Amino acid sequence: MRWVGSALGVLAILAGAVWIAQGLNLPFAPRSFMTSDRAWIVIGAITVLIGVVVLQWGRRRGR
Repeated sequence: MRWVGSALGVLAILAGAVWIAQGLNLPFAPRSFMTSDRAWIVIGAITVLIGVVVLQWGRRRGR
C-alpha cells in the first residue's frame, strides 16, 4: 500500500503544477478553459499541498 499513497501524491503534485501553470498562462502550459484564470493558481497550490501530505503519509505508512 505504500506505493499507492506515493503514486497518488505524485499525481496530485503534477496535476496541481499543471493547474498553476495554466492559471499563470505560462507559454508551455496546455490551453484550456483554465488559462489565465487566477482561481486555478489557488486550486493548484492547494492540490500540490495535498499531494505532498499524501506522499509523506504514504512514505511513513510503509515503514
